[in-house]
Amino acid sequence: MILVDSTIVAVANPAIMADLKADVNQVVWVTSAYLLTYAVPLLVTGRLGDRFGPKNIYLLGLVIFTGASFWCGVSGDISTLIVARACQGFGAALMTPQTMSVITRTFPPDRRGTAMGLWGAVAGVATLVGPLAGGVLVDSLGWQWIFFVNVPVGIIAFGLAWFLVPALPTHSHRFDMVGVILSGIGMFLLVFGIQEGSTYNWAAGVWLCIGAGVLVLAVFVVNQSRNHDEPLVPLALFKDRNFSLANIAISAMGFSVTSMVLPLMFYAQGVRGLSPTGAALLMVPMAVITGVCAPFVGKLVDRMHPRYIASTGFALFAIALGWLALVMTPDSPTWQLLLPIALIGLANACIWSPLAATATHNLPVDQAGAGSGVYNTTRQVGAVLGSSAIGALITLRLSAQGLTGGSEQDDVQHLPEAIREPFSLAMSQSVWLPAAVLLIGFVASISFARPIRDQKN
Repeated sequence: MILVDSTIVAVANPAIMADLKADVNQVVWVTSAYLLTYAVPLLVTGRLGDRFGPKNIYLLGLVIFTGASFWCGVSGDISTLIVARACQGFGAALMTPQTMSVITRTFPPDRRGTAMGLWGAVAGVATLVGPLAGGVLVDSLGWQWIFFVNVPVGIIAFGLAWFLVPALPTHSHRFDMVGVILSGIGMFLLVFGIQEGSTYNWAAGVWLCIGAGVLVLAVFVVNQSRNHDEPLVPLALFKDRNFSLANIAISAMGFSVTSMVLPLMFYAQGVRGLSPTGAALLMVPMAVITGVCAPFVGKLVDRMHPRYIASTGFALFAIALGWLALVMTPDSPTWQLLLPIALIGLANACIWSPLAATATHNLPVDQAGAGSGVYNTTRQVGAVLGSSAIGALITLRLSAQGLTGGSEQDDVQHLPEAIREPFSLAMSQSVWLPAAVLLIGFVASISFARPIRDQKN
């Protein structure tokens, strides 16, 4: 549910824009608000799991997430929807670190790759199935049902978790509230500046906001380095080379997976004239291949050097996005789009499990929650920046094509024939951004240290 809701809105954006009378920048905030309130608390929610038990915090987050999903569905204006999504993101933040923490604390290192393979299969498929599920629900029941569907799933998940998730030992922790405040302010300033830059024509105030965000985050890092009690981010974790590199790589992955979907869905519905379901069906090869291959890749991680698997995945993902950008034209046959999309599915399967297994391999038991929180935070920071950056880039590329807004362009589902070609070009140019960021993940993963099976916990 958490990862589906990171991408499910992308396919519903045109319908939300039309129904709630919103523009591109406002509708991007529906995703960014979720990702922002998801990313910032992860650092402390991992510790909450260590302190009060991952099962208890997971169930609390599930209740908040499910309730906020219902609120999203009944929202009558764009502002209410954005606030409800922010609450939904906070519920997700409580849940996410607990999933990796339970795996880390339940499975020994030599079996963790297989377990993370199943975790990675769910993560990869959920991220990619989001648009497909969104398309079917938007076409058949309305955009509100992309949120209502979480309610029965949440109730069932609560019952299953209550009976099946083990109650693990807890560890006493103090909470670094100064770190929480600094990280929250820094992230908000940075994301707000990037995303709202085009709205304010990249005036001096926008750059001041971005600069202030970077400065506050720098102060946060200094604060963490000087906190000898119990910092929010134990910087000692980053002494492990593979943990550091895996965090860089997963941040690039979060950025790219989140940012690639928006221009693709706008292109499919606006330029190709596909319905939300038709646009989402383009993602089927990606989801199927990821789901089939990820468990096998997980088993392979226990036997092979993770650098070979993960770096291959990043390279294939970057190539596939570049290929996709080249064929995103008004008259490309559908099969030319499906080939690079299928390649993305294989790439995803090669990335999730190796990165998760590498990041958690050397974590001590009492730091499992903190390590999982840091890992998931860096992934979500990448996703937040990806959502913000792609929204800003799309606005800039549309402006460069002479598409500066107006009722005709705001109704993406019914673009006039005359502007489909420049609109298509703007969307294809935007896809090059996540392709470039994936190269960072490639460099990080190819630099992993010795084989995971040879390391001692």
